[in-house]
Amino acid sequence: MNDKNLFTNYQKYLNKEVTLEGWIKNHRKQKEFGFISFSDGTYFTQIQIVYDNNLDNFEEITKFHIGSSIQVTGTVVKSPKENQPFEIQASSICLLGDCPEDYPIQPKKHSREFLREQAYLRPRTNLFQAVFQIRSKAAFAIHEYFQKRDYVYFHAPLITASDCEGAGEMFHVTTFDLENVPKNKDGSVDYSKDFFTKAASLTVSGQLQAETFALAYKNVYTFGPTFRAENSNTKTHASEFWMIEPEIAFCDLEKDMDIMEDMLKYVVKYVLDNCRVELEFLDSFVEKGLIEKLQNLVKKKAIRITHYQAIKELKESGKNFEFTPEYGEDLAREHEKYLTEEKYNAPVFVYNWPKDIKAFYMRLNDDNKTVAAVDLLVPGSGELMGGSQREERYDILLNRMQEMNTGVEELDWYLKLRIYGGCVHSGFGMGFERLIMYLTGVENIRDVIPYPRTPGNCEF
Repeated sequence: MNDKNLFTNYQKYLNKEVTLEGWIKNHRKQKEFGFISFSDGTYFTQIQIVYDNNLDNFEEITKFHIGSSIQVTGTVVKSPKENQPFEIQASSICLLGDCPEDYPIQPKKHSREFLREQAYLRPRTNLFQAVFQIRSKAAFAIHEYFQKRDYVYFHAPLITASDCEGAGEMFHVTTFDLENVPKNKDGSVDYSKDFFTKAASLTVSGQLQAETFALAYKNVYTFGPTFRAENSNTKTHASEFWMIEPEIAFCDLEKDMDIMEDMLKYVVKYVLDNCRVELEFLDSFVEKGLIEKLQNLVKKKAIRITHYQAIKELKESGKNFEFTPEYGEDLAREHEKYLTEEKYNAPVFVYNWPKDIKAFYMRLNDDNKTVAAVDLLVPGSGELMGGSQREERYDILLNRMQEMNTGVEELDWYLKLRIYGGCVHSGFGMGFERLIMYLTGVENIRDVIPYPRTPGNCEF
């Protein structure tokens, strides 16, 4: 028996005896009886355990501390309180694991900064019980979406010699003694003596490797950790995070946008349907209107505008933006907010971006100025997903790589995909933590990943 079974089928267990194992969340004692708020982690709402002095170990039970693990046997009865459907009249309460009185997670409000310092205990709090349950359900929904549509789940390598984004912000992987690194005569590092005999790093994206599988299986997706050595301490950046990256053969940019919107709505609806109690808690205590925001996303069709149109509308809006919108430049957060929340009040695809601010692998458009790239902006969050039609033409891809100083030699295999039965293909990426922030209303990425890795922080 567990909490979830009781809450979802409690009428079936009324006036029957059950046994549960879990933890004390709160404990209120009186002279002849006491109340324990109890949870075994399988359901968000806590169960009230009622015990009295008819129990042989009544005095011992009154001394049980918050955080202790216990086994409870008792009868499920209707609760006299309107806000809870049932409670358990205990016939036996047994201590399984004691907890000291200085246990850090007491039943009071704790700051999120404090809870990050106690990250190994914070899943026991209401906030993080909700966040990580939603994270689990969202991950399942992503797999279910792709598996139901016959995508192959591709495990991208975490160690790579390729820099997909070309930014160079990668964690290096080596077995060298850093106090005695072998050097060539010119003073450069002699990687021939290293484990892989070449420079290797932790991946920033599984996209390039996923493309190779898309041209064998047609539809594939990756879902795993990626790494960026970006020295950024913002609320939206982490050094280790998870990415969802589908790659689809015989797919152009229009179809890519169809899939992006369909997948996002599927996952959001799944969480709405399966995490209602958690979302109601977050709606009350984290982001007012959270559920309505998610419901609106599912209902509303995304608008599609070009980057040129987006800048034009921003310039003609009459708004006094802090950062002036310019053709050929990226959108600021305030621009995204205006487009999604004021102009359209809906999700917005911005596509056909200036080539000079996008990656080498994106398909060059006929105007020779833009690429077939797209960002999906959503109300309340801004950019949530990004994708593109990949450049399938060998000569044009080669020229783009040379223009952008991307390693042509090390990516020779990637170029050859274009001559060995290449085809039109597209894909997109979504940072999983950014999705969880959107689903929960939690504003800091450090609070939606179990053990955040950020500059200066590698605890636990």
